[in-house]
Parts: sequence; structure tokens; C-alpha cells
Amino acid sequence: MDAPMPPSMGQYQGEHTKAWTAKVAQFDGYVFVTPEYNHSIPGVLKNAIDFAYAEWNNKAAAFVSYGTVGGIRAAEHLRTIASAIQLAHVNQQLAFSLFTDFENLSLFKPAEHHDAAVTKLFAELEAWSTAMKSLRD
Repeated sequence: MDAPMPPSMGQYQGEHTKAWTAKVAQFDGYVFVTPEYNHSIPGVLKNAIDFAYAEWNNKAAAFVSYGTVGGIRAAEHLRTIASAIQLAHVNQQLAFSLFTDFENLSLFKPAEHHDAAVTKLFAELEAWSTAMKSLRD
């Protein structure tokens, strides 16, 4: 963070912060895709989230994670962070294993059993994004 005021004050000064918060403000819902590092999300993702505040409020999010155990712990940390910034999160999430959903640990080739979860994730995200919009109008 390189701003003198916390993001919750909405007094953004840096041009990069103004550009980022304007982009975040454009959307009603988000899909966060994260690897799991050291049982959590990478610092760069946490920074990106922390640079904004009101722009996340009363919107919806879904989580897609990956790692040796599917990135589940990273997704759970994102749920806690999302709650703190008043970002509603849907129940359905996607968790991809580096061992079964990636070829040679690098080429993404998800197993077929994820198909139904993908459909459900986007249906939930669309429903929540639509419902949350009434809180912002």
C-alpha cells in the first residue's frame, strides 16, 4: 500500500489506484482465480484486493483455486477477506489439483467431473450479482 489514507476512506491518490478502483467499480460480480501458496493466497492478490474498498461492497464473488490439494485453503482465506470488504461469496467453488487437473503440473486439463460445478458456480454468481445490485441502487 502506498497511499496515505486507507482505502475505506475512498481518497485515492495514485493514478494506478484510481485506474484499478475504476475497473473494479465497473462490475457486479467477480471470479477470483488463485493458486495456493503457503496455505493461503499470494500476496499480490491480497494487495490487489486491499487497494479498493467501496468498489467491492455489496457485490458478489466466486472462487476458483488450484494447488496440490486443490487450493482449498486459499479459497477459504478469500472467503474471510471477501466478508471483510462486504463482498458476498457464493457457496459453489472450483478446486483444481495440480496432480489430476494439470498435465505435467503446468498444462490445464480439468477433469470432466468439474463440468457440473462450473455451471452451478456461474449460475450462483449471476443470481447473487443480480440480487446484490438492488443494495447499491
